[in-house]
Amino acid sequence: MNYMAAFDISATGMSVEKTRLDVTAVNLANVNSTRSADGGVFKPMRVISGEKRGADFVTTMDVLSNYGRLHGAEVVSVEKLEVAPRMVFEPSHPDADQKGFVAYPGVNQVSEMVNLITALRSYEANVVAMNAAKSMALKALEIGGNS
Repeated sequence: MNYMAAFDISATGMSVEKTRLDVTAVNLANVNSTRSADGGVFKPMRVISGEKRGADFVTTMDVLSNYGRLHGAEVVSVEKLEVAPRMVFEPSHPDADQKGFVAYPGVNQVSEMVNLITALRSYEANVVAMNAAKSMALKALEIGGNS
């Protein structure tokens, strides 16, 4: 069994979840921002992840018959969401429009907290899988050394 493949797969999963955590942190940090770098309202982002592809296409039968061809996960893209801004009546705010409303980003704090918890749990699951592979590799070395 190729233990390095198991380590690589867990590492790619941890990398994807780290990116998801970073994007969630950016969304939460900008929940009360009234301006983005380009002058508009900050648009929340989300991570799109997918299977990390090797040099060739992997079918289900290939996966079942040859586990060494699994490649893990990767971030496909980080896209900005097209959500309506949250309009708050604050006539004294410097960014208020003519009617006294300020446009805040349409960040859903509840969804972002769920994303945060999910990313954390997924990261932890990848760490557990990596530790299990490490333990199996060490046991294999112990068995091989006793003969």
